[in-house]
Amino acid sequence: MSTTATADAVNERLPAGRLFTLGLQHVLVMYAGAIAVPLIVGRVLKLNPEQVAFLISADLFVCGVVTIIQSLGASKWFGIKLPVMMGVTFASVGPMVSIAIANPGLEGARMIFGAIIGAGVIAMLIAPLISRMLRFFPPVVTGTIILVIGVTLMRVGINWIFGLPFGPTAPKIVAPEHLAWLDQVRGMLDAGVIPAIPDGLQVAPSIDNVKYATPQNMLISGIVLTTIVLVMKFTTGFLANISVLIGIVVGALAATAMGLMHFDKVGHAGWFELITPLRWGVPIFDPIMILTMTLVMIVVMIESTGMFLALGEMCEKKIERPSLSAGLRTDGLGTVIGGLFNTFPYTSFSQNVGLVGVTGIRSRYVCVAGGAIMIVLGLVPKMGALVESLPVAVLGGAGLVMFGMVAATGVRILGAVDFKTNRFNGLIVAISLGLGMIPLIAPEFTMHLPHSIEPLIHSGILLAAIAAVGLNVVFNGAKDISEDELREAALQSDGGH
Repeated sequence: MSTTATADAVNERLPAGRLFTLGLQHVLVMYAGAIAVPLIVGRVLKLNPEQVAFLISADLFVCGVVTIIQSLGASKWFGIKLPVMMGVTFASVGPMVSIAIANPGLEGARMIFGAIIGAGVIAMLIAPLISRMLRFFPPVVTGTIILVIGVTLMRVGINWIFGLPFGPTAPKIVAPEHLAWLDQVRGMLDAGVIPAIPDGLQVAPSIDNVKYATPQNMLISGIVLTTIVLVMKFTTGFLANISVLIGIVVGALAATAMGLMHFDKVGHAGWFELITPLRWGVPIFDPIMILTMTLVMIVVMIESTGMFLALGEMCEKKIERPSLSAGLRTDGLGTVIGGLFNTFPYTSFSQNVGLVGVTGIRSRYVCVAGGAIMIVLGLVPKMGALVESLPVAVLGGAGLVMFGMVAATGVRILGAVDFKTNRFNGLIVAISLGLGMIPLIAPEFTMHLPHSIEPLIHSGILLAAIAAVGLNVVFNGAKDISEDELREAALQSDGGH
């Protein structure tokens, strides 16, 4: 195919009906991934249903805006000008969940948005330098980091199925008779009969909680998981690409039949609402949180580099360095816009890149149409309210697949690493994975350490990233990575976003 014909394919303006249909297909492929992140983070932050619904609407809106910037282009500085759909990267969920657990509520949200804006600004500044940083992030490093992110996220999906280990759904609750006895003791204390109760004395939970690991929740999660497996097994192409979304829809129908899904909030939600920036106040900028998110952004931009090269090959269009920098700079710009509009970091969705290969449609205007559809969905609060009304058990079955796929992506990238002749690579993965698991297995390990370093070492992803980069330099040095190796790593990670 000639260069002119290729350019025509990328810049082809299709009829409106076909453009809408193909754009909607791209939206459906990414929709489950797009709505999952605000649901996860919003619920870990313990926001109320209206606030979580707004997070979902804001996410859909910014997905559309950043997709249009990336595909259509905005000056020579922003936009790869290829068929790219932008969405929230799952790589950022781990750090955000850590922040949310430590700082629930709107203050935690403002900390997350501050870290996102800071990391986005840094990402824009370093976009042209990413090609020089590739040497520090070969597949053994990026694969390990993504594996740790996936394993860290699995606890979120598992807790969705069974219940949180604390709060109303904790496995054990305090026996009412024990509380009654303690109240009696307090009465005796007032009468001076017994010594004062020591500070901090609490009655320990000792009886099984009927709200934890209910058979009903496990059944719903099982239905979702089974549906996804069956769709993946017996369908191909478009239906296989939206298997997670189909699983969520079937799970929602099952939950509705069991009386667990209610639509009151959907009825009360409006048909139109503008997405306003800084809805919950000025972001809080914490240097350690910004550093953690920046490391994630570097990994994501390196994946994006490979993805853009792979997409360029599909479209038979050579990606020059200025275009690559413009695409990566848009990752940073989209992340800044995300933080300002109360949402999250953005990157190119690899499953949509795969869809370009499946359909053979290379027109970037298809993704522009997809972006426009996302904006419209984001401006309709009823859509956010509908998604928010999903019981967590529905998301549990889907979460096992989505988060497991992140971990599997890391494994696939590591599959291309030479472990046979280079014994050091196994050591890099082993030590980094072990360090990354410490905060997950022993979350109180910092209790006797200086408080000032706690934020730096409390993120398993940050620990794993620092260890993997450092050990790789020690054992392997900082070798240059070729475009072919990078493109191959990106194709290995397909579906990881």
